Amino acid sequence: MTHLSVEMLAADAIEPITSAGHAQLGIAVLAGIAVIVLLITKFKLHAFLSLIIGSLVLGAVAGAPLDKVIASFSTGLGTTVAGTGVLIALGAVLGRLLADSGGADQIVDTILAKAGRRAMPWAMVLIAGIVGLPIFFEVGIVLLIPVVLLVAKRGNFSLMRIGIPALAGLSVMHGLIPPHPGPLAAIDAVKANLGVTLALGVVVAVPTAIIAGPVFSRYAARWVDIQPPEKMVPERASDDLHRRPGFGITVATVLLPVVMMLAKALVDIVVDDPEHTVQRVFDVVGSPLIALLTAVLVAMFTLGRAAGFTRGRIATTVEKSLGPIAGVVLIVGAGGGFKQTLVDSGVGQMILDVSRGWHISALLLAWLIAVAIRLATGSATVATISAAGLVGPLAADMSTTHAALLVLAIGCGSLFFSHVNDAGFWLVKEYFGMSVGQTLKTWSVMETLISVVGVGCVLLLSLVL
Repeated sequence: MTHLSVEMLAADAIEPITSAGHAQLGIAVLAGIAVIVLLITKFKLHAFLSLIIGSLVLGAVAGAPLDKVIASFSTGLGTTVAGTGVLIALGAVLGRLLADSGGADQIVDTILAKAGRRAMPWAMVLIAGIVGLPIFFEVGIVLLIPVVLLVAKRGNFSLMRIGIPALAGLSVMHGLIPPHPGPLAAIDAVKANLGVTLALGVVVAVPTAIIAGPVFSRYAARWVDIQPPEKMVPERASDDLHRRPGFGITVATVLLPVVMMLAKALVDIVVDDPEHTVQRVFDVVGSPLIALLTAVLVAMFTLGRAAGFTRGRIATTVEKSLGPIAGVVLIVGAGGGFKQTLVDSGVGQMILDVSRGWHISALLLAWLIAVAIRLATGSATVATISAAGLVGPLAADMSTTHAALLVLAIGCGSLFFSHVNDAGFWLVKEYFGMSVGQTLKTWSVMETLISVVGVGCVLLLSLVL
């Protein structure tokens, strides 16, 4: 079955509700999201199960037959996993090879050796940006925490002065840059161009990470002046290795898929002929699947073999990388199912109809919806996928660049004010040995800065592109 026929099947899963049913449809959306929020926050139910139940509630309140709701949800889940699940898995393999081979430590050590005291916060945001490119936020924290604690201790820095830039770099990558799950799912839902989104994402990410990282860390260090907790310093992956890959080859391996995807975007702009041989070649070479697969295969040699790994050790590393992402893939898939239920119920069309009379930018509307879902659920990925499903129809008449900016606006909204219902909040709190109040004044404010500065950059770009 082709991708087109899957979309056609999904479109027939639930008869769209007419404009006369807008009020009922609005209540259905609120009920579905409220159920998801309640189950995740109050009853501590896994987001995967919560999204399934929320989708059923949404369909039932909207008045759609449950068998069609189930069909719609299943189609959305299958399409999302098919589109992003493999990419998430490849990204996880690349990240695990980077970590276990000592490549991440090599990047960290090399940059820190060349950075002076005043440049250290800037070095930390650079390290986090590079290391965080192919790996998940939680994995990035685990990788960088030893470095953050060590640098703060040896250099007699405030922990916030070093930690906030690292967290900002990781968080920006997680929310805005493919191949992270949220951006990938939003690109798929909005039908945006991945290469263009990646390129514009980097343009937005750089100033956002600088303001929320090194600049904000000056104030965070004054508000919360704490020392690194001794008990939280874990061993580094490369401590048990006899050798590790070089700095240049490690960075080149990490950036390889990015370069391949950006090359495709550049060729699309310059050639602009789908039948041209060059563009057809780069459509394959720069596709996310081929780019990430190529990077993984290259990493087995440039990272794995360079660290002295045998074929068996490389195979074990790949196998270990896939287990932890099962939950992420299921959540993203269920989010895609929820999104498809929203779309097939006619919610996207309803928002399109209602927003026509509003004097508000579609980008700002997308950001506000993502902010609301983020505050309610605590999950950046759930917020991204749900918001993308709601505002997807707004991208139908958009240019390629504005569709990409819509994805980035959603990504920015998904990072707004992390608080007690976000797992990342507690991860940062425990690793840095802070109280809830201290975490709110530093981490939560930093996330809000990323969201606001990021959407500001997106809106500015929309004026000139």
